Amino acid sequence: MRVAVVDDHESVRLGLKAAFLGEGFEFLIAAASVRELVSGLDGRECDVVVLDLSLGDGSSVTENVKQVQALGSAVLVHSIADRVALVREALAAGAAGVIPKSSATRTVIAAAASVARGEVLNNLEWATAIDADGDFARAELGRREREILHLYASGLPLKLAAQQLGISYSTAREYLDRIRVKYVEVGRPAPTKVDLLRRAVEDGILPGLDSDGGDGH
Repeated sequence: MRVAVVDDHESVRLGLKAAFLGEGFEFLIAAASVRELVSGLDGRECDVVVLDLSLGDGSSVTENVKQVQALGSAVLVHSIADRVALVREALAAGAAGVIPKSSATRTVIAAAASVARGEVLNNLEWATAIDADGDFARAELGRREREILHLYASGLPLKLAAQQLGISYSTAREYLDRIRVKYVEVGRPAPTKVDLLRRAVEDGILPGLDSDGGDGH
């Protein structure tokens, strides 16, 4: 897996570089800014970028996440966990997960590997950032919509999800379309299956996060 690190603290960059190389990753660059990352990659593809939230160059979180994604790389946020507003902004911009700087190095490496495989981290830092943000708009999904989203976002093909719930494929498709519309209405569009997975994690529909189990109406 190809990995890069963006952090404005040299000690963090050097430490993560050594750790990733020691685990057999292809380490591409340790940069102090996203601008330096883009220049240093020089067109090379990177699977995952471990990105600090608050950089000393005055760049915004959203800007940094979007620029990294434009490279075709997944984003793993690596930062102090109590920066809730910045964590929330990073997740809204499309970061695949959050890992605190207090985490053991092996935990950071495992998280980076998961993100590089296209997985969305379902961890406590993500849940805390979402739950602490009073402005976070949850989509009001009905019971069946939550069930379909749970099964489909977990990896089942829609046809199998429909069979498991005892409904037709066309009905399942209608539920899925309705789910996407509702997420657009609250400003959290989910056009792809990965986006739906992220929304399911954010809203506590997948295991591991708090879910009230109600029908949402």
